[in-house]
Order: sequence, then C-alpha cells, then structure tokens
Amino acid sequence: MTPRIVLDRILEALFPGRGPRYRGLRGVGQRWERLAEKRLAAEGYTIRERNFRAHAGEVDFIAEEKGVLCFIEVKGRRGTGFGLPAEAVTLEKQRRICRSAEEYLMRRRLGSPACRFDVVAILETDGTTEITILRGAFDRPAPRAWRG
Repeated sequence: MTPRIVLDRILEALFPGRGPRYRGLRGVGQRWERLAEKRLAAEGYTIRERNFRAHAGEVDFIAEEKGVLCFIEVKGRRGTGFGLPAEAVTLEKQRRICRSAEEYLMRRRLGSPACRFDVVAILETDGTTEITILRGAFDRPAPRAWRG
C-alpha cells in the first residue's frame, strides 16, 4: 500500500462520509459550487439537478425559483486580477449554457416553461468571500454567424 492510500484510509476512519476531495483548481471549483448551493437554497431556490452534462457542455445547477426554471453558472475568482467572476461568463459560454438548457428541456420533455439564466459570482479577497446571485444575468444569445 502506498502512503497516500494509508492516509486516505485513516482519514476515512476518522471522518466517515468525507468522500473524495480534489486538489488544485478543481477542488476550489467544487468548494465554490457547495457555497453557491447553500446560498441558492437560502435564497429560496429548489435545486433540481447539479452538474447536468449535455453535448454542448455542463450546467452547474438547474433550479426552480418561484415557478421559473433557472439554469445557473457558478464562477469564482481569488481576486480581481483577471476581472470579476461574472465577466468570465463569455458570449461563447452563454451559448453553450443555452444549448445545454435546450437539451435538458428536450430530455425531460418539459416543453417551454418560463426559464432564466443566472450566474452565481464568488469573489474571495483578503480572507473574505462575497457571493452574489445575478438573476437574469443574460438572455439567450444569438447563434454564431457561419463563416464559410
């Protein structure tokens, strides 16, 4: 047995249900998603699905708030050196989220319910964490123009 496996077994015995933890940026992203999920629940959202995968991409959360189906992207930053978290939801990312939302509606046979695209922006600076929910952060963008 490797030292890593031994350590994992000891930690599992001490902290049952801990589950696997990722390191690096993936681990930070998961932590941000957990923070976002807690905030969304506190704000009255009902989480339907987490990390919905479609051909076009992934939607972090699919939730419902006051009868509106919300497709939610979580973005976080450890400072503003590369801009604000919400600025990272580019036009192309918006298109992928919209295509994934369409696929979700088709797979679940939901028809055309009232939908909205939200962003949860998480900014960590100087030991503080600021979580902002941007309701209706973007509308369905126009499809890319074909360049033949």
